[in-house]
Formats: sequence, C-alpha cells, structure tokens
Amino acid sequence: MGSTEEEFDDFYATAYPRLVRQLYAMTGDLAEAQDVVQEAFIKAWDRRGRFSGAPSQEAWIRTTAWRLAVSRFRRLRRGMQLMQHHHEQTHVEEPSPEHVVIVDALRKLPKNHRSVVALYYLCDLSVEQISAETGWPAGSVRTWLARGRRSLAVQLSASAEDATEESQNSAGRAGKEADHVG
Repeated sequence: MGSTEEEFDDFYATAYPRLVRQLYAMTGDLAEAQDVVQEAFIKAWDRRGRFSGAPSQEAWIRTTAWRLAVSRFRRLRRGMQLMQHHHEQTHVEEPSPEHVVIVDALRKLPKNHRSVVALYYLCDLSVEQISAETGWPAGSVRTWLARGRRSLAVQLSASAEDATEESQNSAGRAGKEADHVG
C-alpha cells in the first residue's frame, strides 16, 4: 500500500471485502464487522506510508478492527450488566387504589384540561408559568384549570360513592352468607 490517495483507494477496494469477511467470521455480526473495519481503515489513513507493505498494513487493520470489536463488545456487556443490576435493585410498588382512581379520572379529562391540571398540581407551576411554557393565554389556562378541577371533583366523588356502595354490598352479602351457613 502506498501513501497516495489513489494507492490507498486501491488497497481499500481490495482489502476491505476480505477484512469484513474475516471480522464477520470473528464477531458473527456483519454490521459490526463493517463498522469496525471501516473505523480501522480511517485510523490506517492517518498512518499511511508507515508500513513496509500491504500485508503488514492489512494485518494492522485486521488487529485494529478486532480490538475495536472487542472493546465495543465489552462496553455493551458492561452496559447490559449495569442495566440488569439496576433492574434487579429497582422495585416498583403497585399503585394504590386511590392513585389508580385519580389517574383514571385525569385520563378522562380533555387533553388541555389534563395538561393544565398536571402542570399546576404536579409540577407546581403558576398560571403565568403554564401560559409561558405552553403559549396558551393565561385566561384559557385559568378556565381549563377550573373546569379540570370541577370535572375531577365530580369524577372522584362518583368513584367514592361507587366504592362505598361496593363496600356496603360486600358486607351485606357476607352477612347473608353467614345467615345461610348457620
């Protein structure tokens, strides 16, 4: 391989397919083989003219590509181990029944009402801050916040009534079942 661009291009055209096949056999991943060989050729471009001939250049590129592949594999494996370790340590608790009811009620709100309620109560933003972030007029934000609160109040009180009725019905059924057993 020579030091001119044309000589390097000729060497690349000849050696690249062979090196990709070799690295593919070594890694089992064609895309990875292509990437690391390409990266090794980029490094070789900076070193052109320092080698005694094409065989030494090709050997250097193959070794460099292999080291790049191993390095990438180690980084990937380390990342997967960290993710697995983090996943094992992370315990997500089940949402409480109250939380489920609130989320369900929020989902039933129109999108703009839900957004305003969430920004106001969950993000602690003022009406003016919500207006600035969203570009909505402050008057609209106030209206949607009031309507969202009203809708939530209606939905949550209906859910509370349903829960009370269900609790009373369960207690009544349990009492009747006890009467039939005795």
